[in-house]
Amino acid sequence: MIRSVIFDMGNVLLRFEPERFLDRWNIRDLADRELLLGEIFHSPDWPGLDSGEFSEEELEERARKRLPERLHTVAHSLIFEWDVPIEPIPGMAELLAECKEAQLGLYLLSNASRRQPDYWSRVPGSSLFDGAVVSAFCRLVKPGAQIYQYTLEKFHLRPEECLFVDDMEANVRAAEAEGIHGFVFNGDINALRRCIEELGVSLSAR
Repeated sequence: MIRSVIFDMGNVLLRFEPERFLDRWNIRDLADRELLLGEIFHSPDWPGLDSGEFSEEELEERARKRLPERLHTVAHSLIFEWDVPIEPIPGMAELLAECKEAQLGLYLLSNASRRQPDYWSRVPGSSLFDGAVVSAFCRLVKPGAQIYQYTLEKFHLRPEECLFVDDMEANVRAAEAEGIHGFVFNGDINALRRCIEELGVSLSAR
């Protein structure tokens, strides 16, 4: 029987889809879309946010040097305001409440920047979490083994009593290599619910 569920954040608790962010700011020109994606979200600098190497301010400064001036304002918005509004994964907040009612520990393990605390409280269900590990603060990133070990040690968790949920298979397989149960999430809340129940936890669907 598991006693805790460790959740990734992007595309597990909330949507993180750069193409949707471009739509939100009404960027229709295909060349501009490609340029913004390439110089921000797909830039070699973006992982520096997760590792804690860069702040958003530093990322913006670097991106502005590579972008035409007409895209500077939208670049700022994409970097600092992608989380406005938060777009939750449908049904996840309800599942979190079910897990809490079943007395499961809930933990966050996310590759995210130092801005994460600024928007975390706006993620539905975040108040139910017992703790969080954010890569930029511990200077460790998934799928490196050390971040899983760090999480287990920080919260005094036994790997065989934990389920790790992430949308990226590489991250899940890395967790499994540390003895943690794993689930690759593709948006199917009912499949995740079944997985939790198969690991010995009875959930009361709301």
